[in-house]
Amino acid sequence: MSREVKLSSASPEMDPRTALFLAAMCGQTYMQLQGMGTIRLPEEYELVGTFQAGGLNGYSQPFGFVAKSARASILAFRGTSSTLEWITDFMADQVDFDLIPEGGATHRGFTELYRSARPQVMELLRQAPAGNPLFVTGHSLGGALATLAAVDLAENSDFSAPVVYTFAAPRVGNPVFVAAYNKAVPQSFRIANKDDIVVHLPPLVYQDPRTKTIYYYSHVRHSSELDFKGGGISGNHVLSSYFRALALEEPEFVDAMCMDPIGWCPSPSLPGEGGK
Repeated sequence: MSREVKLSSASPEMDPRTALFLAAMCGQTYMQLQGMGTIRLPEEYELVGTFQAGGLNGYSQPFGFVAKSARASILAFRGTSSTLEWITDFMADQVDFDLIPEGGATHRGFTELYRSARPQVMELLRQAPAGNPLFVTGHSLGGALATLAAVDLAENSDFSAPVVYTFAAPRVGNPVFVAAYNKAVPQSFRIANKDDIVVHLPPLVYQDPRTKTIYYYSHVRHSSELDFKGGGISGNHVLSSYFRALALEEPEFVDAMCMDPIGWCPSPSLPGEGGK
């Protein structure tokens, strides 16, 4: 089997091999934190650059990267690793998503984080060939950021047809936002373990405890449901559990894909991945 993975950018259904490859890419987003080493990529990919995002009080951390090959480009976002990010996650009131026409309203915490990273993301993508497909991916909070980025890029960049694979992503916006997203980003696959609590958050109807204002949330398309028991709340959510569940269907492919570089596929010891 050839080690080079040909990512599927045209299938109307989730491609398991593309999902596994992008899950491995998501795993590398966590390697930027806490001095855990450089990002490992397959030999056919090169790192274009990394970007940061900040929430409260101007606090900023590495949040992802852009990579490219001769065939495709990848924009990857990471999930939560710190208490401060948990606070940002739970700013579940909504703000207008005015980056696109008729964008509805989106989770304030997610939106503020994405806006802080947006100029860097756009600059990095200007260094990627617009003629190649762009894959946008993220785990957990990173899945929410990937969702916001994808619809923004579809409307406001040369990458008008991004292909999205998210893992364990929460709900991001109201039904108006979801309708705009589904129209602009038809190639979108939201991979969710049914026993993962995060994919059920925020609730469909959320009341802000401070203002008593009611907000409505919906999920974007298309749901690809997994059913695995990871041994608890964290185990049902972490990226390594998602990777293992997907790998059960493609064991020979995973063995070949993960051979080199050593350590680039997700493992139970990924730093920081236990967060949302």
